[in-house]
Amino acid sequence: MGNEIDRRGFLGVMPAALGVAAGALRGNDASLARVAGVTGSVGDTIESPAPAPVQAGVRAAATHLEPFDYSGVKLLPGRWQRQYQAACDFYLSIPDDDILHGFRAEAGLRAPGKPLGGWAQKTTGALFGQWLSGMARGYRATGDVALRDKAMGLFTEWVKTIKPDGDARMRHYAFDKLVCGLVDLDLYAGEGKRVRPVLERVVDAANRTLQRPPANYDPTSYAAPTEWYTLPENLYRAYLLTGDRRFSDFARVWHYPQYWDRFESSASPDDAQGVHAYSHVNTFSSAAAAYEVTGDARFLAMIRNFHDYMQTTQCYATGGYGPNEHFCTVDGSLGASLDTRSDTCETGCGSWAVYKLSRYLQRFTGEARYGDWAERMFYNGAGAALPVTTGGKAFYYADYRVGGGAKVYNWDAYTCCSGTYIQDVADFHNLGYYKDAKGIYVNMYIPSELTWEGPHGTVKFTQETRYPDAESSTLTVHAVTPSTFAIRFRIPEWTRGASVHVNGAPARVAAEPGTWASVERTWSDGDRVEVRIPLTLRMLPVDRWHPNRVAVVRGPAVLVLEGGYHDPRFFLPRSDEELAGWLVAEPWKRASGVLTETTEPEDQQVSVFRVALPDKGAVRSRFRPFYDVEEGYPYYMYFDREKLPRKLW
Repeated sequence: MGNEIDRRGFLGVMPAALGVAAGALRGNDASLARVAGVTGSVGDTIESPAPAPVQAGVRAAATHLEPFDYSGVKLLPGRWQRQYQAACDFYLSIPDDDILHGFRAEAGLRAPGKPLGGWAQKTTGALFGQWLSGMARGYRATGDVALRDKAMGLFTEWVKTIKPDGDARMRHYAFDKLVCGLVDLDLYAGEGKRVRPVLERVVDAANRTLQRPPANYDPTSYAAPTEWYTLPENLYRAYLLTGDRRFSDFARVWHYPQYWDRFESSASPDDAQGVHAYSHVNTFSSAAAAYEVTGDARFLAMIRNFHDYMQTTQCYATGGYGPNEHFCTVDGSLGASLDTRSDTCETGCGSWAVYKLSRYLQRFTGEARYGDWAERMFYNGAGAALPVTTGGKAFYYADYRVGGGAKVYNWDAYTCCSGTYIQDVADFHNLGYYKDAKGIYVNMYIPSELTWEGPHGTVKFTQETRYPDAESSTLTVHAVTPSTFAIRFRIPEWTRGASVHVNGAPARVAAEPGTWASVERTWSDGDRVEVRIPLTLRMLPVDRWHPNRVAVVRGPAVLVLEGGYHDPRFFLPRSDEELAGWLVAEPWKRASGVLTETTEPEDQQVSVFRVALPDKGAVRSRFRPFYDVEEGYPYYMYFDREKLPRKLW
C-alpha cells in the first residue's frame, strides 16, 4: 500500500511561533510572458487549450447555473493575479526528479534527485494528484503550456513506477487526490488519450485492494482507513467525464451515511461535533456529486443543511473553521477556542473545500447566498495566505487568538496545504462568474476579463474594481452587435443599500441582500454597468455565547489591529455606528512590502484605518485587512469588548 504521511500525526503539536524569512509574492518576466501567451522565443504565441469534451455520464440532477469551468476568464493585473503567478513560478521550479524520487525508489527504479522532505520525505503521494490538478486547471485557465508540459512530464514518468496490475501504492487519502489529478489532466489539459487508460487501471486496482470502511465507522475516530469518505466526488467526476459505470459503482462504496444522514432533515444536529473539520466539509462535495449523478433530493437537502450548520455554529468571521482541525461542540467552544488555540483554521485545505461546496450549491440552487462563504474564504483564507515557497514552506494554520497572532509558516515542509494551494489559486479563475442560457452572473468582484458565447454571438466583458478596498465594481460590455441578455450581480447578505447604475444612470432593479441584482436589456458595445456594495463596518461576535468577543469586519474582509506598537489600552465601542465614527480611512499603498501613504488610486492601494478615540487618546496601531498582513507581523483579530488587556505595570 502507499506511504503517504499520516496527516493526523501532526495534530497533537501546538504550532510554533516560527520566524522564518519572508517569501514575498512576486511575478517575473517568465510568468508574465506565460500569462500573455508567449513561450520560448519572443513572438512564439500559444493557442488556448481546446474546450473539454462533452461529459458522457448521465446527470440526473438539474442545475440552474454553470461556472465557466476555467475557460473564458482572465485575471487582470492586481493582487490576485500576482498571487496566482507567484504560485505557478514556485511549483514550476520544483525539480521533476525530486517530485518523482520516492515513487521511483519504491518501484526499484533508478531515482535521481532527492526527497523533498517533510510530508513528502518518502514520496509525494499525498500531494502529487493535487499538483497535477492545479497545473491542469491553470493551463485551462491561462493557456500556460509550461504548466501542462510539467504535469504531463510528471505523469509520464510516474506511470513507469506503478505496478503492472495498476496498483499505485497509495492508500485512500493519496488515491483520492490522484484520481482528481488524472480526471483534470483529461478534462482540462485535453490529455484523455494518454491519461484515461491509466485512470481505469489504477481505479480497477484500488477496487481490488483498498480497505472498505466498516459499517459502524465512528466519525470522531481516526481509525484506518483515513478520510475514505472524500473518495466519491472524484470517482463520480470520472464517471461524468467518461460514462464508465465502474467509476460510479466504486464511488457508491464510499458513501458516508454515518455522517451525511445527520443533515438530511436538520441544520442543527446535536451530534455533528468532534470530527476532522476540513475533510468533513470536503465530504459534502462527495454528497453533492452523488446528488448530481443520482438526482436523489436527500443529498441536496444534506448539503444545504450542512452549509447552514457551518454558518450558524462553526465559522469565524473569516469564514474559516476548525480549531485544532475539529468541529466544535455547540456550547460556546468556538469562542472559547480563541483563548488557547493558535491552530485556529487550516487555511489552504479549508478554503479549497469551501470553494467546491459553494460552487455545487450555487449550481444546483441558483441562489446567490451560497457565494458569500466562498467570498469570505477568498479574502480571508487562501487569498490571505502566505505563498508556498522555497523548501516547501506552506501556510497551514491561521491564528485568530484574542491574545494576538502572526502569520507563520508551518514547522514541517510540504504539508497538505501545499497540495491544495495550487488548486486554490487556480480557482481564482473559476469563482468569479456563472452563466445560463439568458445571461451571466457576476459572483465575485475581481479585476478580470470574461468571454461568453451568448445567444447572439460572442460577448466580452471587462471588470474593473478595487473591491473590497473600494465598494464599487464596473463591468464594461464589448459586443460586435447589440445583444439582449441579463447581467446579474451577487448582492452579499451582509450589505445594505446596494445599487446598480447603467451608463451612469440608476437602474430600477432590486438589489436585496442575498440575491442577484438583475439588469436585462439590449446591450451595445461600450455599455458600462456599475454595482455599488456598501462596505459596512461592523463587529461580528464569534458565537452566541460570546456576544462581546468580536472581530472587526469591513464588507467581506476581516480587519486586524496592528500589534507592533506599545499603544494605550482601549475598549471597542458598543455599536457598529460608533465604530464607523472612530475608524478613519487613510489612503495607503503597498510598495516593496512596506505600507506608505499615497494619494494615488492604483491597484495596490489598501484600506487602512486610523483609530480616532473619543477621548483623543493617541493610537499608532491601525486596522488593516487580514489579507494585507505579511509574514511574522503581529496582529489582533478578536477582541473582548468588556475586557481590557491585562495591565502588566
